[in-house]
Amino acid sequence: MSNRVWVGCIAAMALMSVGVQAQTPPPAAKPAAGAAAAPAATLTQTPTATVDATPKGKLKNPYTDDNATVVGEGQKLYFHSGCNGCHGGNGGGGMCPPLTNDIWVYGGDDDTLFRLVTLGSDALQAKGYTRIGMEHVVGPMPPMGTIVPTTDDLWKILTFVRSNYHGSPAAKFGSPPDAPPPPNDQ
Repeated sequence: MSNRVWVGCIAAMALMSVGVQAQTPPPAAKPAAGAAAAPAATLTQTPTATVDATPKGKLKNPYTDDNATVVGEGQKLYFHSGCNGCHGGNGGGGMCPPLTNDIWVYGGDDDTLFRLVTLGSDALQAKGYTRIGMEHVVGPMPPMGTIVPTTDDLWKILTFVRSNYHGSPAAKFGSPPDAPPPPNDQ
């Protein structure tokens, strides 16, 4: 059996064991001051419903990674949802890519990350996304939109992930656009 199949089997078993656990969402934290607050109804719906109802490029995390309360809640949700089983305890990698460096396989913006976690890599690619970065560990991201209970929970997980980022500050939210070529002054 190929490594990719084994990784998929292990991930599926981990997801099944997480899915049968009781889901008790933590108390909601308020968005950071100055953050664009998402409508309350959006935060309580499933990540899948949020993706289905939101045009591409319009999802924005209402939290910032300097909010210790949200980061702590996100860390609990990260472990509770089984993210650590593949990506390591603080997102440093394991049998799947690290979440702490400046390599964003599909892009590092909030919208792309939310959709990647919700839909998984295969469904994301089916929607026209392509790989723009490459890691040493390559495996399919399983869809977690049915594992993570609410949109708010997923935003908190992504806030925790961002709080552990150790790459270039310029690439924290994805690769910065290439600088335009200098003007040709001859």
